[in-house]
Amino acid sequence: MANETLAQMEEELKADENTLLGKWRAKAYNQQADRQWLKRFWNDYFEIEKNIYRLLLSSPDEEVKGTVKELADRYKVSVEVMVGFLDGINDSLKEANPIETMDENTEVSLAFDKEKLYKNMVDAKADWLYNLPEWDGIFTKEEQHRLYLEQKKSGTIVKPKKIGRNDPCPCGSGKKYKYCCGRNK
Repeated sequence: MANETLAQMEEELKADENTLLGKWRAKAYNQQADRQWLKRFWNDYFEIEKNIYRLLLSSPDEEVKGTVKELADRYKVSVEVMVGFLDGINDSLKEANPIETMDENTEVSLAFDKEKLYKNMVDAKADWLYNLPEWDGIFTKEEQHRLYLEQKKSGTIVKPKKIGRNDPCPCGSGKKYKYCCGRNK
């Protein structure tokens, strides 16, 4: 969604307002909502999200599954908040859940790919999640650092060094670039 325009996001929200995911997104990304309310909403959500991740990361190889309602009950959150959590973790799962069409009786799984989850948290700049102490039981500090750098570098565009007119031609001919591959044709 990061590459979509605001108009595309709004259209997507309108298109699925009758689904659980649509209702969550309409509330969470409401452009007309009071800024203070929205800030409190997200702060509350991030605290809940952090607590759920703490539980998941404490048993990273256990597949947690059930209906959306059962998972909401298990983590003592509303179905709406569980839908938001499912929306956030979906790209990090071993097998994606049908979040666009799910209802509270849809069976879902929280079986996550550890590396992918860590990298997605880094990509989302969610330091309150990728710095959770539970990660220490999954990856060493060195592995966490490596994954962090891999994710940061994956979004970095490296420009190739510009070849000067008088530099040797990169084709290996031994000629200056301006007399070889750099000639105007």
